[in-house]
Amino acid sequence: MRLDVYSVDEEGTVYDTEMQQDHRYDLEKRSRYYQGLLDSSLLEPGERNYNKLNDTYIIMIMPFDLFGKGRYQYTIQASCVEDKSIQVQDGATRIFLNTHGKNKEEVRPELIEFLNYVEKTNELQGEMFHSEKVTKIQKAVQQIKSNEQIGVKYMQEWEERQDEIDKAIEADREKRTLELIQKKQAKGKDLTQIADELEMTEEEVQRLLGKKGLLENE
Repeated sequence: MRLDVYSVDEEGTVYDTEMQQDHRYDLEKRSRYYQGLLDSSLLEPGERNYNKLNDTYIIMIMPFDLFGKGRYQYTIQASCVEDKSIQVQDGATRIFLNTHGKNKEEVRPELIEFLNYVEKTNELQGEMFHSEKVTKIQKAVQQIKSNEQIGVKYMQEWEERQDEIDKAIEADREKRTLELIQKKQAKGKDLTQIADELEMTEEEVQRLLGKKGLLENE
């Protein structure tokens, strides 16, 4: 089973779900890297009100216990070292899910059923599940796996479509940033001032100005 999901709910909360098969020793910092990637895309260029950042969840699903405490779920949020009652309200949450958890009495049965299915997808294709959500996932996986060619084609089309979306988003971001640069130039600001105000390097500003004609025609 392959999961790599970016989603946004009705309240604007952003979720990035990743499946991690290999027990690597950089996963904690990798989750920090994912957090940075999310945050960098959530504000318009030049936006200074950081309260506009969406709440975010980085969810990593793993067939091993990263922290070795026997828990199905480890929820990480920032808090004060000197006073644990002080929680940093930055809206960022990282969740590490372990399919080999042992604390069944502390988590919802639906989560355990889902993690068990992730761990043994091929073995449980004919099983009946109590959770409606897990059943829907099972049916979707069965439908794709029923025809290997369809499955491969589906993944190729998804990757191609995602690549096109990513390129369009990046092009739009660059175009809006270029517009900001031009407005600041019109006010007589030099390259150093513009780069500082947009939190960019002078090289990045110059690169966008070099692409001016191409971006304006897109």
